[in-house]
Amino acid sequence: MFIELTGIESCQCRKARLQRNHIACAMLVWVRLKNLAYTTGQTIYQIKHNLLSNYLIQQLKRPSILMCLV
Repeated sequence: MFIELTGIESCQCRKARLQRNHIACAMLVWVRLKNLAYTTGQTIYQIKHNLLSNYLIQQLKRPSILMCLV
């Protein structure tokens, strides 16, 4: 569960130092998600889904990058 929710498998870094930094960041995200799950009584999957869903809704309403078709 840790790997699939934090994106460690998608790391494309070649250098060991960069891979280590990526794993450290993923661990910080995991700890934060676990903390939020515990305090809100939700699962980590629910929290991640809601974060992505809320972000998508916000971007559809007011995009931060304007698209211009030519």
